[in-house]
Amino acid sequence: MARERFMQHRLALASVFVLATLALLSALAPLLSSYDPERTRLLDLYEAPSGTHLFGTDSLGRDLATRILYGGRVSLSVGVLAVSVAVTLGTLVGMLAGYYGRFVDGVLMRFVDMMYSFPRLFLLILFGVFFKGMTPAVIVIVLGMLSWMTTSRLVRATFLSLKEREFVLAARAVGASDRRIILRHILPNSLAPIIVAATLGVASAIIAESTLSFLGLGIQPPTPSWGNMLRDATSDMEKAPWLAFFPGFFIFLAVVSINFIGDGLRDALDPRHAVKASQVR
Repeated sequence: MARERFMQHRLALASVFVLATLALLSALAPLLSSYDPERTRLLDLYEAPSGTHLFGTDSLGRDLATRILYGGRVSLSVGVLAVSVAVTLGTLVGMLAGYYGRFVDGVLMRFVDMMYSFPRLFLLILFGVFFKGMTPAVIVIVLGMLSWMTTSRLVRATFLSLKEREFVLAARAVGASDRRIILRHILPNSLAPIIVAATLGVASAIIAESTLSFLGLGIQPPTPSWGNMLRDATSDMEKAPWLAFFPGFFIFLAVVSINFIGDGLRDALDPRHAVKASQVR
């Protein structure tokens, strides 16, 4: 039923196709382009888009289309891996707080409130200055450590509503351990909000990485990412506008696609929304 509802969401389906195409093109970058994304060509500076260079070249003569493909590898990978870290931490904290409640819930939720009080962008900039430009692995860990709070609250709320249901009480009555009840009975029924939060979190992580790289505190040149390609384009807007347009367009395309997929998953996995939609029809 969820799959059928998702298939009815045309924007989500189109977004899946767009995002899959971006991921596939980035993964096949060495096969699709014969150019080296880091090699400079002083005779090809600021070439406009043409048949030879589809998206033109930059200030060092590097093929922009090639750099966008390789940059997609970095930006998309950072987004997915950072959300994986965030979802793992958020799910662990949320299920402990929601299942055990009382003192455990109070301590963990006050810690979540404390984490919410810190501005994420400020901490990202602080870490960027401390590490003097972060590697992809460091960015993944930092973004994941600063992005798990929303997931923890969603999981906690779901656990609080499910732990008193009849199937959980029956499992507890026959002597099932807390670990079995959490992992086999409650957590599988809590996957819907986790999946939606993870999907939307990928877009947020891509924007955060792009922001850091644009400020010069994220992925460092010559390694391409969509964010640091925009940073390189700021001084050449009048001379070569394609240097800003194409990286910005691909960031926009990826983020909008992920948001539409998240909307589609939310509608498909939320039974209350499905009931409302059927009443409207």
